[in-house]
Amino acid sequence: MMFENVKAAKGTNLEIEEPDKIVLHNGVPFLPTATDGAAVKAIATPTATDGASDIINVENLVKVYPGGTRAVDGISFSIREGEFFGFLGPNGAGKSTTIQVLTTLLKKTSGSVTVAGYDVDTDAREIRKVIGVQRQETILDGDLTGRENLTLQGHLQRLHGTALKKRVDELLTLVELSDVADKRAAQYSGGMKKRLDLASTLVHKPRVLFLDEPTSGLDPQSRVAIWEHLETLNRDEGVTVFLTTQQMEEADRLCHRLSILDHGEIVVSGSPVELKHQLGGDTITMSFANSGGVKDRSKRIVSGVQGVTKVLDTETGLAAYAKNASALVPDIVRLFDENEIRLTSISVASASLDDVFLQYTGRRIRSEELSKVDTWKPM
Repeated sequence: MMFENVKAAKGTNLEIEEPDKIVLHNGVPFLPTATDGAAVKAIATPTATDGASDIINVENLVKVYPGGTRAVDGISFSIREGEFFGFLGPNGAGKSTTIQVLTTLLKKTSGSVTVAGYDVDTDAREIRKVIGVQRQETILDGDLTGRENLTLQGHLQRLHGTALKKRVDELLTLVELSDVADKRAAQYSGGMKKRLDLASTLVHKPRVLFLDEPTSGLDPQSRVAIWEHLETLNRDEGVTVFLTTQQMEEADRLCHRLSILDHGEIVVSGSPVELKHQLGGDTITMSFANSGGVKDRSKRIVSGVQGVTKVLDTETGLAAYAKNASALVPDIVRLFDENEIRLTSISVASASLDDVFLQYTGRRIRSEELSKVDTWKPM
């Protein structure tokens, strides 16, 4: 929400290698994988943003906090109108700091940023009229009902009368809270509060919606419900969405394009399918009883297996990539046995965005980096 700490009295009024194998699933092109036939989005999947103009432009953005912490280090990117765009990275990567700059909550150190054609330095008031913001913390008045929370937000956005009542009813239907609209928000579950908070950012029909880890802390069922509402907003209402997340599944499902951030820098950008396609196949993950002593030798052995396209170090062993990964496991196990290398585990899975992060940063996205978080203070 753009307005925080507000109280009110109750009652306030690509290229496809095998195009013949593409099939449609719910109207979306899919391409079966080589290993198990599971459906994955094809690189050729069209988006609603084809030919659209940029609604966000960022050039060489830098943010240095007092004390010298360089939270954002010269990043550049653009977002097309109607696009669902994401930042994926661990805590401390610079995701939230970037959102705060773009939503005029934080002064940048240098660089150029425009939102809907407005400059963040000179046109903050105009930007706030065309954006909605949902932060990690749910911001609601628990003493008000769901309907009253949305009505209050409408008044703050200078909406009144029949138009506001109609908009509130639309949003309650969108987030499936009509049946509990007249209950106090304090009685809502965590997922219901998140959905109401999302609805409150949409009262004034923003052109751009900023979501800073919107499903953090939710159970899987509530998380999927939020995803479905966001997909509807983007698809049916054409709202441009800028999402930050450290959840691979969330970025993979929702984003047309994304950028992976690490230590304040963009390390790679593209669609989820394009990024995973670069890995050259599925992932074989291996752990060893004594990874420090055998990792280099094991890496040479696996790299020599026909069909393996890439081998990367992990915290506990190795990750190898191959198109026929499942078929290669017996050969890898046999070679390790012959060389007296003891495996503690070996598994095969489809390539993920976490594998992409590993390729470009040398590590996986881990929650233990919670100690290094984006921080901000009011200007």
